[in-house]
Amino acid sequence: VDWLNMVGDYDNIREAIEAVIPGFENYNERVRVDAGFYLPNGPREGNFTTASGKAQFTVHAIPDLSVDEDEFIMMTLRSHDQFNTTIYGLDDRYRGIYNERRVVMLNKGDMNKHNIAEGDVLDLTSLYEGETRIAKKFIAVGYDVPRGSAVTYFPEANVLVPVNSVAERSNTPTSKYVRIKLHPAS
Repeated sequence: VDWLNMVGDYDNIREAIEAVIPGFENYNERVRVDAGFYLPNGPREGNFTTASGKAQFTVHAIPDLSVDEDEFIMMTLRSHDQFNTTIYGLDDRYRGIYNERRVVMLNKGDMNKHNIAEGDVLDLTSLYEGETRIAKKFIAVGYDVPRGSAVTYFPEANVLVPVNSVAERSNTPTSKYVRIKLHPAS
């Protein structure tokens, strides 16, 4: 296959897709004539590739994810000015946070309940299998998150994520579920 010539003409790319992916028959014509088209989707059409031809459902027990009254479930996320681990700026226009990344976003009801004011500086601690981890000097920001949640930026709060707490199949760190406590900064 002459990939260089193929990339130069999108018709060639569409023909290659048509040759290997079901549902893309007559792709070049359909993309020009139709205002869009649906790809095959068995469940949407009521077709299931199971022995019975029907949908198969499984039920799993819901794990106990309760936490103590003074604990929060922390998750980490990226800001607008960030791609993976590369931070390009201190602004997160998605969330209206500017010139700062050491923040902890909290539900305003939780802030009231725990006597935390907007702008308070907090130390965050996590405890996992007897090991205490601490991240110092995070600024409290009231944000529309569920009660009991704390949201921080990655990688600033990575120190709180236990190294040996990982997802079962992917082996990735459990950075979306870390039990933490908040304390006035020392």
